[in-house]
Amino acid sequence: MAVDVFISQEKIQKRVQELAQEIDQHYQGEELLIIGVLNGSFIFCGDLIRAMKTNCKIDFIQASSYGNGTESSGEVKIIKDISEKIAGRHCLLVEDIVDTGLTLSSLLDQLLQRGPKSLKLASLLYKPARLKYNIEIDFLAFEIEDKFVIGYGLDYAGDYRQLPYIGIYENDGH
Repeated sequence: MAVDVFISQEKIQKRVQELAQEIDQHYQGEELLIIGVLNGSFIFCGDLIRAMKTNCKIDFIQASSYGNGTESSGEVKIIKDISEKIAGRHCLLVEDIVDTGLTLSSLLDQLLQRGPKSLKLASLLYKPARLKYNIEIDFLAFEIEDKFVIGYGLDYAGDYRQLPYIGIYENDGH
């Protein structure tokens, strides 16, 4: 299957650099705990922290509401929890995409109950047309239309994460 480039590798890297600067300016020397949402955000998260000057530690959480489909199942399952304690710490949740907001709403509620000093959200992509939960994105790379996207960590049934750009997945029946 051929995948058309939707957001180029160069455009992504430029925007990641800009987001890193915004995050650095916001935290101004404070230590930060980055919480990457697996699996989709791992590439974005890695590129983002390498571009940042802010001292940070990193941990990961994994949740799913998709299974192997292109539509959310509506049920959030926590697959892997963070191991770091977040009470009294500045935390930045890093996500690949805010779609309906279901997964993030659940994750943010759970993390806020653990008493962080602050909890902000960075997302690579945001689809406002699909949003069903009130989610505030503090650091956003790109707002996109309602398309199923793959690449740069985003997948379809585990495939296409390795693409260095973001493409649109079009199911051609194969």
